[in-house]
Order: sequence, then C-alpha cells, then structure tokens
Amino acid sequence: MAPVKVTVVVASNRAADGVYEDESGPLLAEGFRGRGFDVTGPVVVHDGAEVGEALRAAVADGADLVVTSGGTGLTALDLTPEETSRVVDFEVPGIAEAIRAAGLANTPHAALSRGIAGVAARTLIVNLAGSRGAAKDGLAVLTARFVEHAVAQLHDGDHERNA
Repeated sequence: MAPVKVTVVVASNRAADGVYEDESGPLLAEGFRGRGFDVTGPVVVHDGAEVGEALRAAVADGADLVVTSGGTGLTALDLTPEETSRVVDFEVPGIAEAIRAAGLANTPHAALSRGIAGVAARTLIVNLAGSRGAAKDGLAVLTARFVEHAVAQLHDGDHERNA
C-alpha cells in the first residue's frame, strides 16, 4: 500500500498574521513524516472560512488524512469544528473521544476541545487543539492505533480478521 497522504492545517489567526510562529503544525508534520507518511504542510490559515477552504482543497487533492491544529476552544473565534462539520459527510466520534481521553491523561484542559473527526469523500479529517501537547497526544493516538486501517476502509479495503 502507498504511504498515507496527510495534510496538516493550522487554524491560527495570530500565526496567519505573523504575530508568532506556530509550533504545533511543524510538530505534526515532522511526526507523520517520521512514521513514513507522505505529508503536505503545515498550511497556516485564519480560523473560520479559510479552514473550510483548506479542508476542501486537501480533499480535492486526494489527501487520505487531514489533521487540523487549533480553533477547537470556547472563544467566539474558535470555528474549526463548525467549518469541519460543513465539509464532512459523516462524523466518526470515537476518534475525537480517543484523542480527548489521551489528552486528559496529561491535562484537564483536554476536555475543553470541541474537536471532531469525520469523513469527506474518502478523506478522514481530524481536529486537534492548538497546543504542542495536543499535537503530541493526537499524533500518538492516530499513528499508534488506526490510521492505516481507517484509510484502507475508506478505499473499500476489507476488515482485518483476528485468528
């Protein structure tokens, strides 16, 4: 099977405006590359409509997995879950639950992430909170547990059988 194609999208108004350099996106991109994935990004955009545009572009470009970082909090400017909901055909709630559970082992703030996961066409989209810790937790969950199997299923692969 060809390497999983991953696009990393960072939703950060301040990073997009050059106020500071985002650290979560490079951490995710390097982490996926180090595990043999074919990575595009990080693409840094303003939260809101630009997130939706970046997601649609990644789906159109044939990404197997799009991971967003940022925009999942409780402020009026945190709009990544809403934009993601407009793009996905259906949600896969267990993925977001697993990521929050992993995060809760490190910080109670993980419970505040409104990140979702879902499928658009044949692309899995997963929202992560915008911190380095959330990126590390999300990367660990996604790469250690099920990404390749999920991508195989999205391309009509069969379920693995346990002996």
